[in-house]
Amino acid sequence: MRRRTRARELALQFLYTVEVRGPDARDELDDFLHRSGASRLARQFATKLIDGVLAQKAELDAAIGATATNWSLSRMPAVDRTILRLGSYELLHSRDVPVRVALNEAIELGKRYSTSQSGAFINGILDQLKGRRSFAPELPNAPDDRDEEEPIAPGLAGDDDDAPTGGAAARG
Repeated sequence: MRRRTRARELALQFLYTVEVRGPDARDELDDFLHRSGASRLARQFATKLIDGVLAQKAELDAAIGATATNWSLSRMPAVDRTILRLGSYELLHSRDVPVRVALNEAIELGKRYSTSQSGAFINGILDQLKGRRSFAPELPNAPDDRDEEEPIAPGLAGDDDDAPTGGAAARG
């Protein structure tokens, strides 16, 4: 699994915890990330995403609510709502994340952690929000050393079929 994909997954898991348990759960972030076994760079990116979503939550909720015309945020499943906040944050506030990456990563999180229909639901809302991006368009494809394969910590690989099986990641 790529480093930033792993960081987004961790961000989703922790933001969901905050959604369910309340803002005081933020105090447990460092311990949560340490126990995850993710690399330092993945933990740093996850922290950036988590803190960004929490800081911009009111703005993100307003944008999502205005776009999801037939759905109030309270009617959305908590997982979908959390993925939408995360994807919206990347679209609207992360200059280093191309639009299509933010969209694809959010859609994949929806497919993986919610229902089979969530990917299309998330895509529909985020696709409309991408027009609100107020900074320069995405850069052309270039190698990105910030998003290398993420090594899986011993005992955490489980049945994840995205886990690396060879190459540099397995040596790492």
